[in-house]
Amino acid sequence: MTSGKKLALLTSLLLPLTCLATPTPDADDANALIASLNRPAPARTPFAEARFMRVLDKPLVVSGELAWLGGDRLERRVESPTKEVSTIADGEVTQEREGKKPRSFSLKRAPQLQVLLDSFVALLAGDPSRLGQSFDVTLGRDADRWRLTLTPRDARIAKQIAGIHVYGTGQLARCMRMDESDGDTSIDLLGDLAAKMPAEPTREGLIAQCGGAM
Repeated sequence: MTSGKKLALLTSLLLPLTCLATPTPDADDANALIASLNRPAPARTPFAEARFMRVLDKPLVVSGELAWLGGDRLERRVESPTKEVSTIADGEVTQEREGKKPRSFSLKRAPQLQVLLDSFVALLAGDPSRLGQSFDVTLGRDADRWRLTLTPRDARIAKQIAGIHVYGTGQLARCMRMDESDGDTSIDLLGDLAAKMPAEPTREGLIAQCGGAM
């Protein structure tokens, strides 16, 4: 598994679980809301993900459940179209696919992944200052729609992830978009919206479904 694929896997495990509150354009209010993200584990949410890749004519679509189990323990359980479980626990990332041997790698071999994990655990714990050490955080609003954008500060991560966008409406986080530096994009629909993944999704259609680009 290449470092880019490892980073994409780790981000897909982490990001949807952070989408639990509504940010505002005011920095102080945003920090207060990030602080309010702290919630008891386990925290679980349904998801449906469309991954748009330059080498494919159609996006790859998967769905299942994401869970934060406390501390640095996270789980991404894919139920369709095939069964797969990815976990982070005790400094190890493990993938288990139906009919195949489990694969794993240590976060010690990829320091940038450890930085990413620490940052999102900080977000789940409601620590905006710690989050700001690894990301430039910007907020946008259009009426009751909002978007939170995270831009990596670490050059090693920025070479692989251009930016992460969390979309929401009112008090509800609706989805997450990750733009990779090579042009690939992943869009996750969260919670009740996960059941509304189109049969033939497009980038533009999903962004509109999430609440629109700002």
